[in-house]
Amino acid sequence: MAGPEGCVSCTTFNILAPIYKRLNEEDQSCRESQHKAYWLSRNERIINRLLDDRSSVICLQEVWLGNDEFVDMYEKQLGDAGYVTFKLARTNNRGDGLLTAVQRDHFRILNQCELLFNDFGDRVAQLLHVESVVPFWQRQKSSVQEQILILNTHLLFPHDSSLSIVRLQQVYKILQYIETYQEEHNLKPMPIILCGDWNGSKRGHVYKFLRSQGFVSSYDTAHQYTDSDADAHKWVSHRNHRGNICGVDFIWLLNPNKCRKPLITSWNEAVFGIIKNHLQRTSFTESNAFASLTAHSPGDYITYSGFCHALHQFGLAGRPSRLTPEDIKNLWDQADVDGNGVVDHLEFQQQIWNPKSSEQIGKKTVPEIEEAQITCGERQQQAFGFDVKDAVLFPPEVEHGKWPENYSLSDHAPLTVVFLPVKIPCHQPVC
Repeated sequence: MAGPEGCVSCTTFNILAPIYKRLNEEDQSCRESQHKAYWLSRNERIINRLLDDRSSVICLQEVWLGNDEFVDMYEKQLGDAGYVTFKLARTNNRGDGLLTAVQRDHFRILNQCELLFNDFGDRVAQLLHVESVVPFWQRQKSSVQEQILILNTHLLFPHDSSLSIVRLQQVYKILQYIETYQEEHNLKPMPIILCGDWNGSKRGHVYKFLRSQGFVSSYDTAHQYTDSDADAHKWVSHRNHRGNICGVDFIWLLNPNKCRKPLITSWNEAVFGIIKNHLQRTSFTESNAFASLTAHSPGDYITYSGFCHALHQFGLAGRPSRLTPEDIKNLWDQADVDGNGVVDHLEFQQQIWNPKSSEQIGKKTVPEIEEAQITCGERQQQAFGFDVKDAVLFPPEVEHGKWPENYSLSDHAPLTVVFLPVKIPCHQPVC
């Protein structure tokens, strides 16, 4: 789906590595990688579809980087079509990884960085800092090339609820890295696009965490879907190994005029959400949940030791790739609002059980935005951003929440989004 002239298009697609694709459900050891004719034919069809769409940026996951012939096929055909490609293997020789391709006629690469999470699941991410080759518009009789940060990743699959914290940590590291990169390179405000297989739906903590940081789901924006769970079933992009269908592939957009909480605040609130979920499994009411946390305390309050004990019981701490002592201390400091060393019922209610909805972040009124601009001294400045012009999933059935049995490209649906460059008021206040 090529966009109109002047627009930027982006495709994300988990192409299902042949080492993971099962050819026989009865024989789990029979994989597509053992049959060259099968994987060659399927991936030729995938490449043809990508080249038909000719997106400005292509972000692929589960690329079989352990096979040189497979890699050469993608690099040659994409290269011949005008793309420059970057690949990054998962750590510990997992066999697959990421590949990001950028149209040379659309963007020049200013920098590319590799993020190795070194945690459970051996996940990685690619960050590309690009600049438009052709100016999106003229400014005071001179051409200005606009810059974008683009990230490609593939998060850990939530095999059980204890891995929720690991997945959140992966996203936190991504946002922290981007924040540091912008500061170290003294970058002006610019759009950030996050692509990939997030292995979680709109109902999950990752979705809500990114929303609290001002990111919007491009597909949901294009189709005017809300952030509520009620809209989560309206589209799907994956049929997983358990046979479940769900929407897990996202292209996230953050424009530079979005009001954002401090990253650590959003992180803590996301972890509190996980804690609440654990409490709800055993305590059906707020009072019962609070009582379970005060069980190891001498009074009607939660002590730090009781808080730590609960986190260990939930599997959120005390194991590799879980909460560190520093993480726990930061959580405690945010929960203990008055700093008296304990968390009472009101603090528990306001910080953990019923905090302010993260969905309200980024939705300031116009007067509030103007006030923030005045405070920052940026009222007269303008920045470059994007409007979501269109977003399409393939095959068409998945856009209606159905998975067609005759679809054979992958166990994921490719998502393509068209962005329209726009001028927007520049401000980036902390909420």
